[in-house]
Amino acid sequence: MRAEWVRLDGGPADANALARAGEVIRQGGLVAFPTETVYGLGAHALDADAVAKIFDAKGRPAGDPVIVHLASADAVMAVAGSLPESARILTSTFWPGPLTVILDRGAAVPLRVTAGGHTVGVRVPAHPVALALLRAAGVPIAAPSANRFSRPSPTTADDVAEDLGDRVDMILDAGATMHGVESTVVDCTSAIPMVLRPGAITIEGLRLVLPHIEMRTSAVRDASAVLAAPGTLLKHYAPRAEVRLWTGGASLRSAVRHDLEQQVAAGRRVGALLVDDDRELTTGLAVECVSLGSLAHLDEAAARLFAALRALDRLHVDVIVVRDLGRAGLGLTIWDRLYRAAEGRVLESN
Repeated sequence: MRAEWVRLDGGPADANALARAGEVIRQGGLVAFPTETVYGLGAHALDADAVAKIFDAKGRPAGDPVIVHLASADAVMAVAGSLPESARILTSTFWPGPLTVILDRGAAVPLRVTAGGHTVGVRVPAHPVALALLRAAGVPIAAPSANRFSRPSPTTADDVAEDLGDRVDMILDAGATMHGVESTVVDCTSAIPMVLRPGAITIEGLRLVLPHIEMRTSAVRDASAVLAAPGTLLKHYAPRAEVRLWTGGASLRSAVRHDLEQQVAAGRRVGALLVDDDRELTTGLAVECVSLGSLAHLDEAAARLFAALRALDRLHVDVIVVRDLGRAGLGLTIWDRLYRAAEGRVLESN
């Protein structure tokens, strides 16, 4: 059965749609909804059976925890056992917004949410539809990205329908998301707060308020492992096509051009995922090219990333050639997503 698809336009009919969506959540159903990062697949966070439906719909491994979304920071102690000073500083600065803090799990949170662990990821989203849904439901909402597991995250309702259209009860469509990449995840349960997943808030931004924060990202190969944070498996955000991810120094662009030539010569259907600055690398080649925008505007590149990977999949390319855009600011987040899309296979230019 296909999901009820509701397009929200800010008009009076939205309130009725959101009220129905809130009821679906309270009754243990699944609602896909927009956040400022990507579209989420929501269920009643305090209902273990409802949360289990998320895992079934996505094909998500049981060891991959899901984030709990709240309508306001005032509700955090309903799902957390404590609020350390580092978390208080971060949440007072970045909530509502694309920041997830990992805290000690509150007793009300089912172990299904936390993959059996003793911590829980929590955030207050900034998207008006997400907040309105949370208020309409009146309960915390557990929500990973609304896509089949390991696929590129959805940034439009069309992406959700492509992956999960017959697996959810309702899709709330409010257009494309703003950031296009997931929230930054920070573990606040130890003395030194640790970034476990780079996201829409950069490490540089976090250090403005917590100078001692550190980074500890991981790439877990075993999909059956219990993860400390979502988005840390080695294979994640992956299109159907092979991703050839290039990094290096002065010869990087030449290496990308040569690889494009070689892939075309081998008879493969080739996709190029490039910034505008690199468009000449495809000159004279029979490749499908999708741009991430300007290298000077990495926020734009991040916002386009998952949509671009999906676009190239829809063009049925065999291989996607892409290069490192740097590791500063959002470049690190983009690198993290591409690294996992490539399953950790990185090509080095001379």
